[in-house]
Amino acid sequence: MTERSLKPDGEGNGDLAAAQRLRDAHQRILGELGKVIIGQERVLEELLIALFAGGHCILEGVPGLAKTLMISTLAKSLSLTFSRIQFTPDLMPSDITGTEVIQEDKATGTRIFRFLPGPVFANVVLADEINRTPPKTQAALLEAMQERQVTVGGKRNPLSPPFFVLATQNPIEQEGTYPLPEAQQDRFMFKVFVGYPTYEEEMRIAELTASDIAAARESIPSFFGAGEVLELQETVRRVPVARHVVAHAVDLVRRTRPHEPEAGPLIKRMVNWGAGPRAVQFIVQAAKARAILHGRYHVSTDDIRAVVHPVLRHRIVPNFSAEAEGYTTDRIIDELLATTPPNESALTQDGRLHKVLET
Repeated sequence: MTERSLKPDGEGNGDLAAAQRLRDAHQRILGELGKVIIGQERVLEELLIALFAGGHCILEGVPGLAKTLMISTLAKSLSLTFSRIQFTPDLMPSDITGTEVIQEDKATGTRIFRFLPGPVFANVVLADEINRTPPKTQAALLEAMQERQVTVGGKRNPLSPPFFVLATQNPIEQEGTYPLPEAQQDRFMFKVFVGYPTYEEEMRIAELTASDIAAARESIPSFFGAGEVLELQETVRRVPVARHVVAHAVDLVRRTRPHEPEAGPLIKRMVNWGAGPRAVQFIVQAAKARAILHGRYHVSTDDIRAVVHPVLRHRIVPNFSAEAEGYTTDRIIDELLATTPPNESALTQDGRLHKVLET
């Protein structure tokens, strides 16, 4: 991988200054969000990592865990436009992307087509209960997520950056749902599990009223605008990564594939399909963002290992044996990390470590 460094410019407003500003704001953002969202520090951390790495997220959790409030509050704290789409079985693709309407020019009497943008034209898009709508409508988000544009009537309509899709799923309801295909899940950088609060956190939630939460949300200041977020995302891309650190990410991903010689006995026995090359790119990019948020200007193997679960958990397809023996994807990833120490990655075998594409 081509090394790039963070450098200050002549006025002291370069990459290092931007990285320092992001590090200083990181704890302040988490502190302000903590006034509205009780607990869920890991979830908020992973959301910020994905945002500044330029990726999308799936949030999976049972109802009532403040997923929608968390996302809308995050958008407010970053002064980004926010749009919420409630996915239902009768939702149409045009309800997401927008549609063309016939409009008459009163001066000339001629009729023209005019595009009315849909709710996808926002910086932060909440795709609420995305698995409640059929595949045709789910796929309406694919072009927007990958190409940052929407094509309607043969005309491409670019989305204003930054663009960040947060999709939620309910894991306990199966009737009337349409699970996302693996190919569409692969577009999401992270799959984040939102768990139940602890006893102390639930006591604090019970003591708060809706008006308390609303007042706290309105008092949250805006830290960055859209332009600053884009600058910080570019700064994250320039964080240098040592070759042995990239090698560790490559080793971890390759060992999720049961047909690769590197795969261990557990993977060969429990997994049908492993992660693809996009997982390596997302791991490295997310590790860069994590390093910056924690005040470091280079990526370590600890950063790589910290983001492996949210990147890989929706890219590994367990087989029937895994389900029968109670092996979840997270348990498989735990075993993968335990059997792949970082020092082994420094030894590239047979010259198989190729250049990882810049993200």
